[in-house]
Amino acid sequence: MSYFSDLGLAEPLLRALDAKGYADPTPIQQQAIPALLQGRDILGIAQTGTGKTAAFSLPSLHRLAADPQPRRNASCRMLVLSPTRELAAQIAENMRGYAKYLNLSVQCVFGGIPVGKQARALVPGCDVLVATPGRLLDLIDQRALTLRNVEIFVLDEADQMMDLGFIVPLKRVAALLPKDRQSLFFSATMPKAIADLGKQFIHNPVRVEVTPQATTAERVDQFVTHINQSEKQALLTLKLRAGIADQSIDRALVFTRTKHGADRVVRHLATAGVTAAAIHGNKSQAQRTAALNAFRKGACPVLVATDIAARGIDVTGVSHVFNYEMPNVPEQYVHRIGRTARAGADGVAVSFVAPDEKPYLRDIERLTQVKLMPLPLPEDFQKEAARLPAPAKRTEPTDPSPRQERGPGRGEGRSDGRQHRRGRGVPADRPAHGGRGERGERGERPRNNNRANGGQGLDGRSRDAHARDAWRNPRSSGFDPVGSPDAETRDTRRDTRGQGDRQPRREGERRPQGGEGRRDGAPRQQRGNAGGNGGGFPAKRRFGGGKGGAARG
Repeated sequence: MSYFSDLGLAEPLLRALDAKGYADPTPIQQQAIPALLQGRDILGIAQTGTGKTAAFSLPSLHRLAADPQPRRNASCRMLVLSPTRELAAQIAENMRGYAKYLNLSVQCVFGGIPVGKQARALVPGCDVLVATPGRLLDLIDQRALTLRNVEIFVLDEADQMMDLGFIVPLKRVAALLPKDRQSLFFSATMPKAIADLGKQFIHNPVRVEVTPQATTAERVDQFVTHINQSEKQALLTLKLRAGIADQSIDRALVFTRTKHGADRVVRHLATAGVTAAAIHGNKSQAQRTAALNAFRKGACPVLVATDIAARGIDVTGVSHVFNYEMPNVPEQYVHRIGRTARAGADGVAVSFVAPDEKPYLRDIERLTQVKLMPLPLPEDFQKEAARLPAPAKRTEPTDPSPRQERGPGRGEGRSDGRQHRRGRGVPADRPAHGGRGERGERGERPRNNNRANGGQGLDGRSRDAHARDAWRNPRSSGFDPVGSPDAETRDTRRDTRGQGDRQPRREGERRPQGGEGRRDGAPRQQRGNAGGNGGGFPAKRRFGGGKGGAARG
């Protein structure tokens, strides 16, 4: 029997631990489990890979099994919040393994998959629910879940929760939880902002700190290579290719600051023959899960990730961590290199530092109080880097589509490779008027009804003014930008537009009646009905009916 039996855990839990091969508890488990079995709140400061999941899972499952209760609809007895989907799935998988011989159900909900399926799974209720904050609140808003029956609440990776901006959702969750509960608060670092957040969840906690705050794992050998930003990709490719070839690198985790940077690194590695996959927020949940599973199984030896996505990665056998780009937050460095040297194994962390990243390095060394060992560039680095193949460029389709033959549409580029110009200027290489080029099959510009043509003729009037006259008077001439002999006639028409052929009335002259005022000479149509309406309004505008359309008094 293992030493876990001395902690007072139930026999089904001890059997599950023996099946997993766990013999001795880690320091955080030795300190946290007895206090949790007594029902105390916990404030735990421990890095990833120290056994935090088992530290809060084992005593919580022991308490739930000792007090069996029927499951209630859309409810849970234990709630675990994690910042990322991968970490939530990992915690749920571990808890299912610990509860293998217990009659306890474990559910996991997070974004990226349909919420309806998760809501249906919660209808009969569950004992343990592992969730991310966003999806948890979605289910609560849809009335598919209630937190009124929560007995144990666990907030894992609290510092990462704050970095991701989950402060407001966490406060909302805290308001929904019952006051009579046991709360567990874990974080890798404990700055003042995290401590203030913890006060909203825990009361009179037992402080458990197994690793000094903001320190790195002792089993990780930390190196730094000073190099220009443009040469980082070549150095990474050469190191990974050589390490995988001589089997000195089992699994390598590469960190970038941006999602597009992660994809770019994967493309270069694939061109050089290094199998790699990327995991970040722009990937779908299926892609992230497939990449992580391939990395765990060893089919993909290199995983390129961002800081947020990598927080939930718990893979045994990660031998190397490469900081392709230095984090601008020193605490992130602690989380990054904590991915290696897990479960007592040794690890290597190599950081590539560009000249503009030296301030980040100084902040990291000041926080961790560890001086990174310099690692020089390999011999003949420039020659080897020049031999690396460049990633293939994306090729355009050879056969143009019918839309491309008609000319570029909205959001499309030019078929001749030149950049589309939106100004009034005309490029020197544009085909002359009447040519086919990009003007279409008939030598005309593609019509664009969404843009005003503008322009101005020699008469000083705009194209839009001429268009309005053409609408009012179909007999008027069109727009003539260079002027014509009848320009004076157009000026006269401009002065009298909207009046037809009528001339200005002289003083004392009466307004013409009947057909005299019509442009076409036709008699003016009598308004109203035969009986007259007395006011000259059409009969349909009258308020109510009447005899013959007689006007109201």
